[in-house]
Amino acid sequence: MMNPPRAAWVLERISRRFPGPVRILDVGCGAGLLSESLARAGHEVLGLDAGAEVIAAAQAHAAGQGLSLSYRNATAEALVAEGEKFPVITALEVIEHVAEPGEFVATLAALLEPGGLLFISTMNRGRKSFLVAKLGAEYLLRLLPVGTHNWSQFITPVELGGHCRAAGLRLCDTAGITFAPLAGGFRISRDTSVNYIAMAQAG
Repeated sequence: MMNPPRAAWVLERISRRFPGPVRILDVGCGAGLLSESLARAGHEVLGLDAGAEVIAAAQAHAAGQGLSLSYRNATAEALVAEGEKFPVITALEVIEHVAEPGEFVATLAALLEPGGLLFISTMNRGRKSFLVAKLGAEYLLRLLPVGTHNWSQFITPVELGGHCRAAGLRLCDTAGITFAPLAGGFRISRDTSVNYIAMAQAG
C-alpha cells in the first residue's frame, strides 16, 4: 500500500532533475516492488539486496515483463569497492534496520554521481511512531511480525539531515507518508511524525 505514493513522489523529483531516463540503484530492494515501479516509468534499474531469497523472488516476478531491470544479491559496500556510480539511489525502509546509519548514508553517498539524488524513507522516533508503527502495526493490527522494528533505531528527520551533511549531501525535501484508510492505503502529507520520505542531493 505504501509503494504507489512513495514511487510517485520519487519519480516526480527525478523528472524535475533529469530530462530523460536515468540509471537507478534501489538498495534493499526486497522483492522488487519499487524497482519495478521505477523501471515501468522508463528508467534502468538495478535492485540490490543482501537477501538471496528476496532477490530470487524479485527476479521471478519481473521475468518476462520486458523491463530495463536487473537484480543483484550483494551489498552497497561491494558496489563502492567496484567503483560504481549512479545518478539516482533509493533506499526505502532500510536505514532503520542498519547498525550504523551514518556509515550507511556515507556508503550511499559514495555511490552517487556529482549532483545525484538520494531518496530515503524511514520512521521517525517519537511517541506517535511508537504507538502507531510499533505497538499498532506489530501487536494490535498484526500488519507486521512482532519484532520487525526496533523503535530505538528509528531516525528523526533532524538526525537524517545530520547524517547527510556528514556525508557531503544536502537534504532538499521531506514529506510524510500517512495512513489513509478511507483512501485504501497511504498518501503523501506534511505529517512526518510516523513515516516519512526524504531527498538529498550530492554536491
